[in-house]
Amino acid sequence: RRDLPPTMINAAPNARGALGLPSRAPGRRLDAAVRSRRLGRSSAASTKPRQVSRRAGEGDGQPKAAEPFNIPAELGILALRLGTSTMMFHNGLDKLKDPEGFSTFVVGKYLDFLPEPLLWTYAAIAVELACPVLLALGVLSRPSAAALLGTMCFAITFHLNQTGLEGFPLAVVENHQYAFETSSLYAGIFFYFLLAGPGKISLRK
Repeated sequence: RRDLPPTMINAAPNARGALGLPSRAPGRRLDAAVRSRRLGRSSAASTKPRQVSRRAGEGDGQPKAAEPFNIPAELGILALRLGTSTMMFHNGLDKLKDPEGFSTFVVGKYLDFLPEPLLWTYAAIAVELACPVLLALGVLSRPSAAALLGTMCFAITFHLNQTGLEGFPLAVVENHQYAFETSSLYAGIFFYFLLAGPGKISLRK
């Protein structure tokens, strides 16, 4: 093309039109280049290994392995559940012996923000007699633990209103334990059963 005169160079496209040949549009070359690049990218992407993230045992048709039965741990949970339930049942019997006195000298005096002290006393008695039985059997364990945890929160409030913190946690008191100590231990145990359930040795399905 360098040796040809400018008139012949400019006449080349016109000559193709005169001969009935389609003129070479520069845009077609760009379209073809874009298509080839896209095809190259898609073919490269299709050759990459597919990464499928899934949990082990899901969708592969294999059953999940059963959790091992830890005999010492389950026996310990059972002993804690039965022992705590038995002692809490005794608390209910103690209140049932004199509900009017408990209502007057405990609820009415130190929990005066509660209306109808006698009604709350009988509610506590019902919880402390029924829920320990359910918890011991492992039936409705979490609701029972939640109800018993509520009664222990009221018991802790009563003791704090009566004696205060008594120098907790370093002071050595005359009774060798803080007044709210037993109720706090009960509350911690019931909070555990509320979260963890009764264990595998129970009547739950």
